[in-house]
Amino acid sequence: MAETLTVADARRFSTARTAHPTPSAGPASAARSGTVRDIAVVGAGAAGTLTAMRLLRNAAEHAGQREPACRVWLVDPAPTGGGLAFSTTEPHHLLNVPATNMSAHVDEPDHFVRWLAAHGHSAGFVPRRVYGRYLAESLEDAARLRGAPELLRLHERVVSVGHASDAPDGDGSALVELGFATGQVLQVHAAVLALGNFAPDDSWAPPALRDAAGFFPDPWVAGLDAAVGDSGDVLLVGTGLTMVDIAHTLQRPGRVVHAVSRHGLLPQRHGDTPAAPADAPELEGCTGLGDLRRAVLRHLSRCRRTHGDWRPGFDSLRPLTTALWQRITPDERARFLREDLRHWETHRHRIPPSSAAALQGAIDAGRVAVGRGTVASATVTPDGIRVVLDDGRALTVGAVVNCTGSRTDLTRVDDPLVSALLGSGLAQAAAPPGGFRTDPTGRLLPAPGTTPAPLWTLGSLRRGDLLESTAIPEIRQQAEALARALLARERADFARRQLDPAAPGRMGH
Repeated sequence: MAETLTVADARRFSTARTAHPTPSAGPASAARSGTVRDIAVVGAGAAGTLTAMRLLRNAAEHAGQREPACRVWLVDPAPTGGGLAFSTTEPHHLLNVPATNMSAHVDEPDHFVRWLAAHGHSAGFVPRRVYGRYLAESLEDAARLRGAPELLRLHERVVSVGHASDAPDGDGSALVELGFATGQVLQVHAAVLALGNFAPDDSWAPPALRDAAGFFPDPWVAGLDAAVGDSGDVLLVGTGLTMVDIAHTLQRPGRVVHAVSRHGLLPQRHGDTPAAPADAPELEGCTGLGDLRRAVLRHLSRCRRTHGDWRPGFDSLRPLTTALWQRITPDERARFLREDLRHWETHRHRIPPSSAAALQGAIDAGRVAVGRGTVASATVTPDGIRVVLDDGRALTVGAVVNCTGSRTDLTRVDDPLVSALLGSGLAQAAAPPGGFRTDPTGRLLPAPGTTPAPLWTLGSLRRGDLLESTAIPEIRQQAEALARALLARERADFARRQLDPAAPGRMGH
C-alpha cells in the first residue's frame, strides 16, 4: 500500500512561507479528518501559481466569517511561477503582452505595473523572466495575508490520480488521491490540474532526423545555445512566437538561421503606441462560419478607417471569441482550424515592436531567412544534416530545432498523469485544438459510466472548449473564477454541516 503523505511531513519539506499555519488534524491526512478542506494545485507555472494565489487571497477576504478551514497545496518539482513561458533566462525573450495587461489580479489591473516600478523596471514589454519572478513574489505575498489559508509547496511530480477508495466523500463517492513519483500519495478534497504546455510535437520529423544528434525536439531545453554551437547554419521548423525567440538566440556572424512552416507566416507586431479601443462588433445575427468571417472582416476594415489600425478591432473580439467558438458546429470548427487558425494566431498573438524590428533587421541583413515549406526528408552527412523541403529545395545545416509548438492532442502526450487520467476515464480528451473536455467551470468531464472526481483544469488544457485559453488575461480570469467556485463549494458544505452535524464532513459533487 502506498504511503499517505501527512501534513507534518509536508510541512518539513514545504518551501512556502506561510504566516498562519492551519492547525494540523494529527498524523492522518486532513482530507480523512474532515476538519480541514484540502485543495491541491498540480503545476506551479503561471496557471497554477495564479490559481493558488487567488485561492489564498479570496479566502483571506472572508476570514473571520465562520469560514471552513482550508489548506492549499502547490505541487510541482519546477520553480514557482516559471513554467515553460517564464523560466527563460534570456533578456531578449520578452512578454508578448504589454505590462499594463499582465496583472496577476483581476481586481487590481495595475498591480504588475506598480510591482515593476517598485523593483526599478519600466513598463512595456518586459523580459519574461521578470514576470516569473513577479508571480512567485505575488504568491508569497498572498500566503502572508492575514487570514490566508496555509500554503504547502511541495517539489514533487504527480504521476497518477484516482478516487481514494477508502475515504468516502459526503455523497458516497471518493476523495481524490494524487500519486507522487516517490510512491507517496496525497488525499485532497479537490485538485486543479494546471499542467501547462507539453513537449512539442515532432511527428513531422522523418525518422532519420529524429535520430540525428543535431535535432533538437524541444526548443526550450536547457543549454540549447551551447549545444547548437557557433558553426553551421540552423533550420527552425515553425515560424511562430517560439521561432522569433530562438532565431534571436541562435544568430551568429556568418550563420543563416532558416525558418520554415506550412504557411510561412510571421506573427504580426504590436503598434508602437496603444490605439484607442474599439467597440466590439455585433455578431449575433451570424449563423455560421462564413457569416462570421465576413462580419469580422467588415469590422476590421471599419476599424482601419476609424482608428487607423486593425489591431483595436482584433482586440475587441477577445471577449467574444469563446462564445463564437462554441456557437459554430464541430464541422465548422474543424474548417476554421484548417483554413483560418494560422492567420488568426499571427494577428491575435503579436510580438513586441522591438522584437519585430530585430527580426526584420536580421532578415534584411541575410542572417535569418523565412519562407514556406515542410520537411520532406533528411539525411545525416559528414557536413551536417541535409534537409530536403517539399518544394525540392535542399539545405545543409548543423542543427534543426523544432519550433512547431506544444503537442495538443492529449492521446499522444507522453505524460504519466495524463495517461492515468485518460486511461481511468476520469478525463476525456477534447477535440482539436486539444486539452481536456470540461464543463463551464473547468471541471473535467469523465468518460460515460465513470464516477466524476473533484478535478478541474484551466489554461491551455481548455483550448478545445474555449479556443482562446493560453494567454495570461484569459488564464487570470479562469483562475479567479475557479478559486471563487472552489471556495464557494467549501462554504456550502460547511453551512450544510452546521445545519446537520450528523452530515458527512466531505465535499460533495
